Amino acid sequence: MNFAKYPSLSGRVVLVTGGASGIGADIVRAYAGSDAKVVFVDIQEEAGEALADELKGSQHKPVFRRCDLTDVEATQAVIAGIGRDVGPIAVLVNNAANDDRREVDEVTPDYWDWSQSINLRPQFFTAQAVRPQMRQLGYGSIINFSSIAWRGGAPNMPAYTAAKAAILGLTRSLARAFGADNIRVNAIEPGAVMTEKQHALWYKTPESVDALVRLQCIRKVLQGDEIARTALFLGADDSRMITKQSIIVDGGLI
Repeated sequence: MNFAKYPSLSGRVVLVTGGASGIGADIVRAYAGSDAKVVFVDIQEEAGEALADELKGSQHKPVFRRCDLTDVEATQAVIAGIGRDVGPIAVLVNNAANDDRREVDEVTPDYWDWSQSINLRPQFFTAQAVRPQMRQLGYGSIINFSSIAWRGGAPNMPAYTAAKAAILGLTRSLARAFGADNIRVNAIEPGAVMTEKQHALWYKTPESVDALVRLQCIRKVLQGDEIARTALFLGADDSRMITKQSIIVDGGLI
């Protein structure tokens, strides 16, 4: 199959959080394929360096920088450094998350705070940090990542679903706050994407994957590149009048 390549992304600086593996890595590949200058951050150094090396033949080799997004000051410093060393960030993809499972009775205050510190808090502070760079450019696109998990009411991940529901409220507020600067803010809600992590932890057998796929309207296994193509569209000028919205990509599961 042939998919769109977006000329407006050529040469633009794109920051992807959690880009070393899973959906994030597919987003990095997609933006590199549209000739963007991709910088991606993650705590997985080995995987990050390997992905950058994999894509060294791109027009602009992606740049990997280690960053712990739970450290707000360190994240702000990395973003400032990208603006200085690579160029003003035009697209921010807030992909990083951790969908750890824990039953309601097992949730402690420390666990709750940890979950918000990776699943919700960074999406605000990265957006806050890139805003001056996008204002300098005169445009920008911020793509936050939610999940359909909150819509289904997943019972064994309340801290995660609370964060993912909150991201939609955050998206709408930031879209209104940033709109006068021609900065768009949207969200993507992925469905059951079969990443390596999902296979290793939750869907270990072909039968378990098939059982899930049968619940979808489109009975194909959902892969990360499907999510990446949606992120490309929202980052490109083709979606320049779309803001304050959320797009579900789940094959019709919800």
